[in-house]
Amino acid sequence: MRFLVDAQFPPALADALRAEGHDAIHVADLNMLAATDAAIWDQAITASATLVTKDRDFTLLRAARRNGPSIVWIRVGNTGNGALIAAVLQSMSKLLKALKRGDMIVELAK
Repeated sequence: MRFLVDAQFPPALADALRAEGHDAIHVADLNMLAATDAAIWDQAITASATLVTKDRDFTLLRAARRNGPSIVWIRVGNTGNGALIAAVLQSMSKLLKALKRGDMIVELAK
């Protein structure tokens, strides 16, 4: 599965996803740290990537549109990078199952 990791998350999250065998890139790798939501949205579409984000605006945008990327909305609160990455990796089988069945918005809340 291909993932585009939004700026609120560390590039290490994309690294961890790649280590697990996924095609993942962080917006920083695309020189998009200061990009608008619209530009990030368009990049996810262009790359056929699922957008990994904390930004609720993307979930609202996805709910309002017929077309667009799938969204993994991560809501784990304030936590260190290690704990964040661990939470995502521990939940990957559930997230992937939801994405493969066609869920457009998948929420990870802790």
